[in-house]
Amino acid sequence: MVQTVEMNIKEIKDKTGQVTAVLMGAGNRTNVYSTYALEHPADLQVVGVVEPDQVRRNNAAKKFNIPTERCFESIEAFINTPQFADAVINGTMDEIHVETTIPVLKAGYDVLLEKPIGVAEKEILELNKIAAQYNRKVMICHVLRYAPFYKEIKRRVLDGEIGEIINIQTAENVGYSHMAVSFVRGKWNNKENCKSSMLLAKCCHDLDIITWMMSGTKPKRVSSFGSLMHFRPEKAPAGAGKRCLVDCKIEHECPFSAKKNYIEQGHWGWYAWRSIQHLGPDPTKEQKIESLKTDNPYGRCVWHSDNNVVDHQSVVIEFENGTTATHNLMGGSAKPCRNIHIIGTKGEIQGCMEDGYFIVRHPDARKDHLYTEERVDVNVSNDMHGGGDLLLVEDFVNVLKGNEPSISTTTLDDSINGHLIVFAADRANEENRVVNLNV
Repeated sequence: MVQTVEMNIKEIKDKTGQVTAVLMGAGNRTNVYSTYALEHPADLQVVGVVEPDQVRRNNAAKKFNIPTERCFESIEAFINTPQFADAVINGTMDEIHVETTIPVLKAGYDVLLEKPIGVAEKEILELNKIAAQYNRKVMICHVLRYAPFYKEIKRRVLDGEIGEIINIQTAENVGYSHMAVSFVRGKWNNKENCKSSMLLAKCCHDLDIITWMMSGTKPKRVSSFGSLMHFRPEKAPAGAGKRCLVDCKIEHECPFSAKKNYIEQGHWGWYAWRSIQHLGPDPTKEQKIESLKTDNPYGRCVWHSDNNVVDHQSVVIEFENGTTATHNLMGGSAKPCRNIHIIGTKGEIQGCMEDGYFIVRHPDARKDHLYTEERVDVNVSNDMHGGGDLLLVEDFVNVLKGNEPSISTTTLDDSINGHLIVFAADRANEENRVVNLNV
């Protein structure tokens, strides 16, 4: 039955050139990726939604004109319906990525899967095995591969411009407001609840960039150091209360003020107003303030929340060929940015994605010269991923159409390497040791 349906879908796709997809989890990330269907309806159409939250399910149905019979409250109801699309865009929470993806692979769907792939080494290896067994495509939302900044760097590395890579240094500086909303007050602030470490939730992108630059060479061993240093009760400034708008004497001067960030600046509304979404899409300012004063978790003081993930961590990696790499995560910086510096046998590449350019240098031993330098300007979008979000979806659609993969396209087998480094780094940090990878 599944085989026949798949053949019919392929015939339709070859005829129309359109890929059809079902949203699984109608949250922030699927909302971003599905925008591609609105901008390019001839290439992608959203034809179904799986979402337990009725408000979000109804919003997605309205946005894409999805009929009631293709709106599902559970994955069980969805997979027990005959296949009616090419793919699933899975944007569920981290801890259920694998358990929701495996059934849809078995049901005949290819999958665009939000990162992280999973929250444990064992489950991502199992997913890789199932995808191969059923011959399904699973593309991970490692969107930085598609950002013009990193894509051009990768092209130059492949072209041999800096020779063989000796060392890679990357850093992610998570801005203070992002740190507060996601990893102190929010959904990824406590590993017991979300099952993801901060390194996994935030930096699997960056470690994927490192392994992508080293594609074809496996990571060999990993060490790491990090802790929760700043966002702790004993570090609270004098006058700090338990809630910004209830008992805090320094709210007016605190950069983490819930009032400043979520009401005055209007930032992070998708997260901050989740608890009052039942009031409608546009709650009043008074309703927002009341929620921050009472039970809204985003109204808590950043020094008095239930967070337990690190706020800084450093990772050191050695690859099988001797190349080394480091990644530094810093949560709470003034300027949010990602930096990269790749040093090779013939030159180096260095830049900050948010600046919109990188520098290529080559040694130059002529008199009065140390090196030559080229500035490479690249387009940088206003989104957090340097314009990679919709370019990723475009590539996924092209791959499903049978077109030639782009320079950024990854197989699941290749994508797991960055995640394996994350799991090894967290073990190394927790157990104070070097972890050898058997990959």
